[in-house]
Amino acid sequence: MLTSICGINWGDEGKGRMVDLLSSEYDVVCRYQGGNNAGHTVINDRGKFVLNLFPSGILREGVVNVLGLGMVVDIKHLHEEASRLRAQGVKISPDNLKISDRAAITMPYHVLMDCLEEDRLAGKKFGSTRRGIAPAYADRYMKKAFRMGELLDLDRLYAKVKDIVEWKNLTVAGGYGHAPITAEEIVEYFETYGKPLIPYICDTGLYLNEANKAGKNILFEAQLGALRDIDYGILPFTSSSSTIAAYAPIGAGVPNLKLDKSIGIMKAYSTCVGEGPFTAEYFGEKAEKLREAGGEYGAATGRPRRVGPFDAVASRYGIRCQSADEIALTKLDILSGYDKIEICTAYELDGKKITEFPYPDCLDRCKPVFETVKGWNCDISGCRKPSDLPKEAMDYVYLLEKLCGCKIGYVSVGAERDAYVRLA
Repeated sequence: MLTSICGINWGDEGKGRMVDLLSSEYDVVCRYQGGNNAGHTVINDRGKFVLNLFPSGILREGVVNVLGLGMVVDIKHLHEEASRLRAQGVKISPDNLKISDRAAITMPYHVLMDCLEEDRLAGKKFGSTRRGIAPAYADRYMKKAFRMGELLDLDRLYAKVKDIVEWKNLTVAGGYGHAPITAEEIVEYFETYGKPLIPYICDTGLYLNEANKAGKNILFEAQLGALRDIDYGILPFTSSSSTIAAYAPIGAGVPNLKLDKSIGIMKAYSTCVGEGPFTAEYFGEKAEKLREAGGEYGAATGRPRRVGPFDAVASRYGIRCQSADEIALTKLDILSGYDKIEICTAYELDGKKITEFPYPDCLDRCKPVFETVKGWNCDISGCRKPSDLPKEAMDYVYLLEKLCGCKIGYVSVGAERDAYVRLA
């Protein structure tokens, strides 16, 4: 079984929580795109974990975790994240962590350039996490990136450093006017954070193909959501990689394999971290109430998430982009304090009502069209089967299912591993 877990909206939908839950059914969990610019928060019987680069399967004994070739890996951050997880009792070894030799390395100068460019843009900034993701992907497509596999031949790698540093300083020093980077600091970076990773680096495409042949179940874990995809998202306020489920086999290193299932993750309301159009956004007291109830702060950055009611227009588009066969609806319990719940069922664009997600440039002219439904106004965190949920909560779930045109198979009613309802 090859399954993708992917975000339907702007990211932060709760994918890590669902991967942690479903990983008990899988032998391998593979991240296939992105870097440490987003995070998954997982709460289970072992505690609370914040993951940026590690797949959520690292929290399950016996699960092999893969960082695929579609990722950009900040090796310093990976080192620090591994140290933090080990301190929490998580076992990490070459037996349960494999890093693609083809994955690009996020370098310190990528982080520097990310910050310099956001500062230059000032009020026109894209909302970057300032972790070097866009510059790293840019170098990858310019064929100027260092790759993890180059750490396996350090002499050859270090011979390449001088030319890359000379080229990069044309922008860092010549363009931004910053102090130039040096070959010595790059070599030190590889010595300190790269060499310890050598035992983990391998041809993960070969490993995944062999695992598939052996009948292993593989779960592909995405970062962010459809609306942050480099091609299908709200450009330029997107990530720099493909967050789409169809990219999973490619970004994992097994383009010859086909997904059996795509599970889309979406919240019972809307959240968005960073800049860009967010049509159904709440402001003021309405926003603060929902943000505080849901603990809506970025796992990677700590930034307050922008919040709003469920957006059916954006969600239908995201489901189509992700070719979702089934939906896991997260954080339904957060709406328990509401007598009435708003839903964005359409947009108004230049005086005309629309129900299909428009071209990104039109979004800043769109206004939300809200409908209101009855809330349940009681605690549902202890519910474990459909009959436990209040009628109003089930009515809300069925309405979202109807509006989005996709079956909702899981409903999360809490952050804990077992706090969910499986719908038949």
